[in-house]
Amino acid sequence: MKMLAHALLCAMLAVAQPAAAVEPPQNFAVHETPVPVPEIQFQAVDGQPKTLADFRGKVVLLNIWATWCAPCRKEMPTLDRLQAKLGGPDFEVVALSMDRAGPDKVKTFFAEIGIEHLALNIDTSGKAMFTLGALGLPMTLLIDREGEEIGRLIGPAEWDAPEMITFIRSHVAAN
Repeated sequence: MKMLAHALLCAMLAVAQPAAAVEPPQNFAVHETPVPVPEIQFQAVDGQPKTLADFRGKVVLLNIWATWCAPCRKEMPTLDRLQAKLGGPDFEVVALSMDRAGPDKVKTFFAEIGIEHLALNIDTSGKAMFTLGALGLPMTLLIDREGEEIGRLIGPAEWDAPEMITFIRSHVAAN
């Protein structure tokens, strides 16, 4: 009887304890507490103005990239697969192109490599890159539902790798 009581107590404590934080993937720098993200402006494929405030209520993976950036081109299919897997009312990958040549250049690139799940967003001025403090491309920010930065990764990543999906899911569930 004591063993059963002990087992039940252990089970109850395990349920009552918060889940252990999922370790961030390699090179993903997570802030101790989320930090405000500066306001940036960009355009959707139809030319409509957008800001990060348009995504409030969702966890956002904001990827700053360009078609002329070789590592960006390589990681884009992994971002597309991540959006296909996790995208919805609680999470969105926002791929923000810094291409000065305009949206047609990005549309052509998306068509060439078979991007189907990412919306085309562009900042032809490149201001967003500097406002967000991008030291290089690609740069990706994980942003919580209130619009604050959870962390960032500078450089390319395999966004659809199991450990990355687990890490992002843990933040979607926690926020």
